[in-house]
Amino acid sequence: MTKTIKTMKTIEVTDAPSIAALFFRALGTGVKHPGVVRSLPPVTLVLPKVELRAAHVERYAQLCGFDAAMGTPLLYPQLLTFPLVTAYMCSSHCPWPALGTVHLANSVVQQRRLVVGEKLRVELGAGHLFAHPKGQGFTLDLRILSEGETVWSATQSLLRLGVKRSTGEAISSPFDTTIPLSCQAEFSASADIGRRYARVSGDHNPIHLTALTARLFGFRRAIAHGMWTQARALACLLPPTPLERASLAVEFKAPLFLPGRATLWSARHANGAEFAVRDAKGQRPHLHGQFSYQAA
Repeated sequence: MTKTIKTMKTIEVTDAPSIAALFFRALGTGVKHPGVVRSLPPVTLVLPKVELRAAHVERYAQLCGFDAAMGTPLLYPQLLTFPLVTAYMCSSHCPWPALGTVHLANSVVQQRRLVVGEKLRVELGAGHLFAHPKGQGFTLDLRILSEGETVWSATQSLLRLGVKRSTGEAISSPFDTTIPLSCQAEFSASADIGRRYARVSGDHNPIHLTALTARLFGFRRAIAHGMWTQARALACLLPPTPLERASLAVEFKAPLFLPGRATLWSARHANGAEFAVRDAKGQRPHLHGQFSYQAA
């Protein structure tokens, strides 16, 4: 019996597809109907030289509430990967269209702090499949390298809703939701935070922009980007100093509708915390997370 070995394909990305391309694919142009998917085609997308720009880092930090003394926030590098995520979701390598696919979980590891002015290599690799009660789950592996060394990495877990026959191992949560948390803060999410975050991140998904565009995809109002919500929580919890090493894991739960208010809950431990963002009453969870860090 001959075994087929899949060869990894590396593609350098020059221009990511626009949100208009994503929108028309979702409405029927180039819609993908792959049937049962057994594995993701092996592919790596690359942005070979991306500069970490001070002005962009500052805009992101201000929008999410980070102190300028922190330097490059832990989640900022994920913005650099967004053009690759968009390109992958619009490519023939991804079995499903982007809209109708939701961000389920996110994990990050920072090996050392990133400094503005650095020239970085940004990579995305196709990950693995996992079964989920609401559809097909899959992961994307994100990496940022400096002079050949991985300095930051993340795994983005996504869920394609509505797939009837999902493959892969069943998903399980790593979080112990019985740990008692105390309320640390409240914060508001303004009606325009989706549009403001979109201008900084490049993520112009219609579900985040206005009530009208969100209703086209089944939401009664626009919802906050999950990446903004977790960043806003970290801005309250992390120290106002640069982080040398850090790790973070988050599961997204219920959407935060705009405008809205949220409460931040946590249980701190040495150099880290378990935390959750809940609704204004402290009952419905928007996300669960945990992090640890080593200050520079």
